[in-house]
Amino acid sequence: MRPRTWVLLLAALFALMQLATVEGRDTPDSKNYVSYALSLTGADEREAAAATIDHYCAGRAAMAHRAQLVDVVRFHAPDPAPRVLEECLEQEWRQVEARLAAGDTGGRTVPFMPERFMRIFEVRPGYPLVLAPFVALLGVTWGVWTAGVLITCAGGVLAYLVLRTLAAPVPLALTGMALYLVLPCGTTAMRPMTEGLMLALTLAALWGCALVLGGTRPRAGLALVGGALFALFTVKHSQALFLGACLAAAGVAVAVRRRWRGTPAGRGPVALAAVGCAGVLGTVLVSRLLDYPSVSESVQDLLTDHFARPDRERPWAEFFQLQGNFWMEWARRQLWEPLFLAALAAGALGARRRPAFGVFLAAAACTGILNQAGHPDINIWGDRLITLAWLLPVLGVPLLLEPVLRRAVVPAQGAPVEPVG
Repeated sequence: MRPRTWVLLLAALFALMQLATVEGRDTPDSKNYVSYALSLTGADEREAAAATIDHYCAGRAAMAHRAQLVDVVRFHAPDPAPRVLEECLEQEWRQVEARLAAGDTGGRTVPFMPERFMRIFEVRPGYPLVLAPFVALLGVTWGVWTAGVLITCAGGVLAYLVLRTLAAPVPLALTGMALYLVLPCGTTAMRPMTEGLMLALTLAALWGCALVLGGTRPRAGLALVGGALFALFTVKHSQALFLGACLAAAGVAVAVRRRWRGTPAGRGPVALAAVGCAGVLGTVLVSRLLDYPSVSESVQDLLTDHFARPDRERPWAEFFQLQGNFWMEWARRQLWEPLFLAALAAGALGARRRPAFGVFLAAAACTGILNQAGHPDINIWGDRLITLAWLLPVLGVPLLLEPVLRRAVVPAQGAPVEPVG
């Protein structure tokens, strides 16, 4: 079969697997994005609240039902779903009604939380804009699910395209796509959150880097990187800042290394560094111009349990103390179950086969570490914040397997394609 047929088959297989869990993927933050998307379709505040709360509570009830079926003590007890649904609806409406009555109706999102907290989501229109047409056409439940499948499959296709641009054989490019779908990237991207778009846009930026470094379509590559940074700003502006800074650092590192070895730095790394710097500068300037929540506000949000407690007087001292505690506990857990560390090591070894691109890949993966460092909460819905670091094994492991495949398969006739970097 043609490569595109294999890509479509992998995507279709992934979509079929996701039918096993249509409801129950939401996190508490998902309510904010769904209500934002509903407001973009023309729903008023109460209509958006009703549809969002019904969807969220139906997911909670579905999770309670599934958990009770395998509870070794209560599996024969009455179904808890009706009770969980009723309690969830009552709790959510009580909070929303109180804030609506207090006049908290100024934003696009339904006021599920204090206004200062909701402001964080008001400045993230990217994911709701993508979600809006799906919930308008298919309803909330199937619209959210369909959007999740398409966003996740788009990330897998981008992983395939990056590897093909790096001259990886088709089987290894398909392996990269499969890894993206089965590793935590796919699981996290399916949640109604921003991470799916963040992963896909980061891969789009890496595709642009591969095009620039390969010298085949440098202008298109630079435009792709710039477009990805712009789109990331609308999805989560801190991620645009992280990715721009990391790509700039990677471009400088590659150029300096080449100079140190006595070879020309080349226009590619320098141009990518310039685009990264422009992304950082643009993110800082526009976010200040639009009065986006500051870093200090984010730290207060973390330390006050989403502004449920008074602001901390010494937030940065407490934040850095928490950082030390967090990374010590994180390292302990990783050494206990070192799959993530082993995957990162394998990905780094594979990235060395494309030295220049490998630096940019490692830089993009580092944005996951930075994202997690900005939210040192060990219990924040699994490891979704650090998921971007999984891009290193997604793209690096197939490159690591390249010598094995080339020894196993008779090379095709014709001149080989030169690998990037």
